[in-house]
Amino acid sequence: MTTMKHATAVVCSVCGTKNRVPAAAKGTPRCGRCHSQLPWIVEADDGTFADVAEAATIPVLVDIWAPWCGPCRMVSPALEQLATEKAGTLKLVKVNADIAPTLSRRFEVQSIPTLLIMRDGKVVDRQIGAAPLDRLRSWVEQTLPG
Repeated sequence: MTTMKHATAVVCSVCGTKNRVPAAAKGTPRCGRCHSQLPWIVEADDGTFADVAEAATIPVLVDIWAPWCGPCRMVSPALEQLATEKAGTLKLVKVNADIAPTLSRRFEVQSIPTLLIMRDGKVVDRQIGAAPLDRLRSWVEQTLPG
């Protein structure tokens, strides 16, 4: 079942239509007008992570960050670019470590940003620290071939 409770507005890069994209849903978000894949970039916290990330039907890139962290703010545009490039095949879930202490403990976060790649609700790889877009793209493609 799709929940619009925590939806964000995303403008389709193909036709310019504004779409509501839910934080959690079966399948992947598509434009209501032209049906192009839309980037899936959402936020989660201790209470929503299971529905938003672990139950996702596509691989998830989890960004555990904090607003006061310079490297986190630096890597965020690269992660959003990667999620846009991989629309339909990768979901970006941003977790603010300051408001999600349970997740930070669960994933043994000692430094931020901490990036996790999850598939079927399980962590398959992790990377600590900021990296440029090319290195992030290579890491995701090596971890999630095909």
